[in-house]
Amino acid sequence: MKVLVLGAGVIGVTTAWYLARAGHQVTVVDRQSAPAQETSQANGSQISVCHAEPWANPAAPLKVLKWLGQEDAPLLWRWRADPVQFAWGLRFLNECRPTRTKANIAALVGLGLYSRHCLGELRDELALHYDEMRRGILHFYTDPAEFEHAIPQAALMRAYGCERLVKTPAECLAIEPALRHSDIPVVGGTYTPDDESGDARLFSEALLGHCLRLGVTFMPERTISHLLTDGDRCSGVQLADGTVLQADACVVALGSYSPLLLRPLGVRIPVFPAKGYSLTLALPEGVEAPSVSLTDDGAKLVFSRLGQRLRIAGTAEFCGYDTRLNPARLQPLRQRTAALFPQLRGLEEMHQWTGLRPATPGNLPLLGATRYRGLFLNTGHGTLGWTLACGSARLLADLIDGRAPEVDPAPYQP
Repeated sequence: MKVLVLGAGVIGVTTAWYLARAGHQVTVVDRQSAPAQETSQANGSQISVCHAEPWANPAAPLKVLKWLGQEDAPLLWRWRADPVQFAWGLRFLNECRPTRTKANIAALVGLGLYSRHCLGELRDELALHYDEMRRGILHFYTDPAEFEHAIPQAALMRAYGCERLVKTPAECLAIEPALRHSDIPVVGGTYTPDDESGDARLFSEALLGHCLRLGVTFMPERTISHLLTDGDRCSGVQLADGTVLQADACVVALGSYSPLLLRPLGVRIPVFPAKGYSLTLALPEGVEAPSVSLTDDGAKLVFSRLGQRLRIAGTAEFCGYDTRLNPARLQPLRQRTAALFPQLRGLEEMHQWTGLRPATPGNLPLLGATRYRGLFLNTGHGTLGWTLACGSARLLADLIDGRAPEVDPAPYQP
């Protein structure tokens, strides 16, 4: 088939790879000049199956209320006269019920384990390098109450097949010695030895090169105007310059912008942008910096070593499609880094980034067919796009080809 993949982030590029490897004629369209230039450009860099507890959980509503109006809050909900945001918020509250949270964790762990396996196969098959590091992920806690909450969550992860082990403060410092200098005592942690980290942008660039060798066409700097339909079938897209691209199937992998393209067709999906931030520090030779990917659950930040760089990323700001970089949202990243790693104070900031992560109320991505024949979705991954990319793409390629996927697709159906 002739397949159009709309979007060249890590989701779009992995989708193109699995479809092309299955023998389809694939064209990838993106408004940027290169792959992974928006949400995938400078994310937290973690392949974090262990990070499967969704934002929507029983404790979330009170936390969100407490953080209202705090410019440096880990999760900031900005009230706006936007019925779409209001409707999304109501669905978010519904997903905070214990039964929904448990079901969503199970679905995220299942897809995450599959995706991590697919990434490993792909890395070995193509000899991909992207500043990858396979030393696990350590969730550490500086608040005793947060740590107590993490212990049963770790047991739940283990029940679903994700090896997340509870660690004492001494064991945490042995796993990541750079935390020994912290001004804030570590009270405990959980460690997932099979999780990984790596640069999603470098991965996307490398994988796109292999896609091109398989015959994939990449159309950069081309803005999509609208989807084309013929009755109940999606027949392609029209670009902003008037070019029409015909196809047998279209995959919408535009992240937070997916609902805007789908809305004129009457296809409504519960995806809303959650704005995240990151800093990337240059690490001089000899400095003692983290060598294991870390998650600071209390501050909702992650730290990932990328060669001679350190990526600090996190926070969520629900403010619509505002892509401006707010300096006030970066300050908590700097302050927390300085408190946890005093030895890193004063290091050069190579890059400041903000991007819109496509969030669904329950944190589950949307994978599969829509009511239009030939129109498929691979979007809504929230903070787990890099974690779930390979598995989501392979699952979707199986669905498009009519093959039975190795993972039950039911929880992720649009």
